[in-house]
Amino acid sequence: MKQVQSFSSKDRKARFQGIAKNHYELIIIGGGITGAGIALDAVTRGMSVLLVEMQDFAAGTSSRSTKLVHGGLRYLKQFEVGMVAEVGKERAVVYENGPHVTTPEWMLLPIHRGGTFGKFSTSIGLRVYDFLAGVKRGERRSMLSASETLKREPLLKQDGLKGGGYYVEYRTDDARLTLEVMKEAAARGAVLFNYAKAESLNYDANGRVTGITVRDMLDGTVKNVSGTKIVNAAGPWVDQVREMDKSKKGKMLQLTKGVHLVIDQSKFPLRQAVYFDTPDGRMVFAIPRDGKAYVGTTDTVYKADPTHPIITVEDRDYILEAIHYMFPGVKITAADVESGWAGVRPLILEEGKSPSEISRKDEIWESPSGLITIAGGKLTGYRKMADTVVDLVAKRVQEGGGKAYGPGLTKTLPISGGHVGGSSKFPDFVRQQTETGAAQGVDRKLAEQWARMYGSNVSVLFRMAKEGSNQAEASALPVAVLVPLMYAIEQEMASKPVDFFIRRTGSLLFDIEWTRKWKQPVIDYMAAELSWSDVQKAEYTQELDEELSSATQPAAHEPSAAPSVSKSYSDKKLSS
Repeated sequence: MKQVQSFSSKDRKARFQGIAKNHYELIIIGGGITGAGIALDAVTRGMSVLLVEMQDFAAGTSSRSTKLVHGGLRYLKQFEVGMVAEVGKERAVVYENGPHVTTPEWMLLPIHRGGTFGKFSTSIGLRVYDFLAGVKRGERRSMLSASETLKREPLLKQDGLKGGGYYVEYRTDDARLTLEVMKEAAARGAVLFNYAKAESLNYDANGRVTGITVRDMLDGTVKNVSGTKIVNAAGPWVDQVREMDKSKKGKMLQLTKGVHLVIDQSKFPLRQAVYFDTPDGRMVFAIPRDGKAYVGTTDTVYKADPTHPIITVEDRDYILEAIHYMFPGVKITAADVESGWAGVRPLILEEGKSPSEISRKDEIWESPSGLITIAGGKLTGYRKMADTVVDLVAKRVQEGGGKAYGPGLTKTLPISGGHVGGSSKFPDFVRQQTETGAAQGVDRKLAEQWARMYGSNVSVLFRMAKEGSNQAEASALPVAVLVPLMYAIEQEMASKPVDFFIRRTGSLLFDIEWTRKWKQPVIDYMAAELSWSDVQKAEYTQELDEELSSATQPAAHEPSAAPSVSKSYSDKKLSS
């Protein structure tokens, strides 16, 4: 195993200064789940790896999904049998390797007269789904009568209800899943940077890509880094990287936008995750989570800046209408929506197809310069996509006279926090760690929450709680906030308040009052720990305020079309 790499924000600047000293066998552009998976796969095969992400890790699509590692039941309708089989099997792999960030969730599929799924077709479809996805015996589907369906979710529309299908999906925290894959890659020697933008590609005399010019988006430092192979895994921005490579030809992306709303369960007392019809014949999810219910998603063509997709009034009203249609007794209004998020899906353009009909399949392209691009795909299939990409990288390296690499090892490799002995042993692990934390003075409920959230890394938080008790008083932050914040900075490269509140804790999405309550002391603590200038502190505070506003106040209209290239650091006022 290569030397463990730091994943701390405290030494990030110093580490960035040194990246040009090394030649990397693989440079990855893009720090979402696909890039993270590629980094982990490559470093476990023995490659030297550098990954750069222009925003925070998972800041794009990988923190804005429906937060399900699901097998894509609806793809059976489009006869994408191979895709259902592949991602269905991958669900179990993702769960085994990271049971702390993935949880089985029984899903109810109500069947109404005239709905998308009939009772017979649902029964057959779910049986085929179980078979294709290799679903374990205890999680296989069952068919319910109308009364059994209502027993599981009494809020459902009763008019025309014929019954329901009951099957298992897996709920996840998409951003934390991405981070845990990154952290495992760093522990095995991969060099990873958030807020580091590949501004240009560098070439040799024969036009072969040999590296990148990368800019630190926090202080403006620019470095040239050389690499044997470059992989473009930039998600919604892959076509912009292809533009830099002058290879944006043939197939390209079609961005579509998905929106989710979060409502407190006191207003929407949802008992059970439901996958249901909308009035216009689409299907959306309603999922209970920690005292909230979240509902989505929409599916509309998106042409604005993918960096900041927003919820519009039209998006919000569409989801509220869907809730009223399927849960007619729930009298929620726009005022009951606590927060929400919008995300962009980077799909492969298929002329003549609506956004919902476009395939979620991934594709790999190689340009004449040797740049490898991976686009499309689903969160669930990230590990398999990474395995395929790194197989191709290894093949090209060997063809160029480089060394041979073995096959991928990630199928049975726990991710960071997942070293608990597999999913079956996770409940016992949580119980044991709850006792351990309580014995060390951590509140029992908090100890359990941390064990569930951080998995096998929880011992680090217990140690920080012990060491940071004096700091808690001085920082005006209770241990329940301070310790996850210290951990986010020192172990998860959180560099800004938005990183902590959105992607390290998810609180801005699912507990917005917690975010508002601790916003200022968290900003003050981070400013002191990371030596921010007054300008930086003001800029990062404004950024968090804008995210709070975006999550709670839908816009009247979609913004105008996106610029062809995302803003570079030089377009912004220097922060230090």
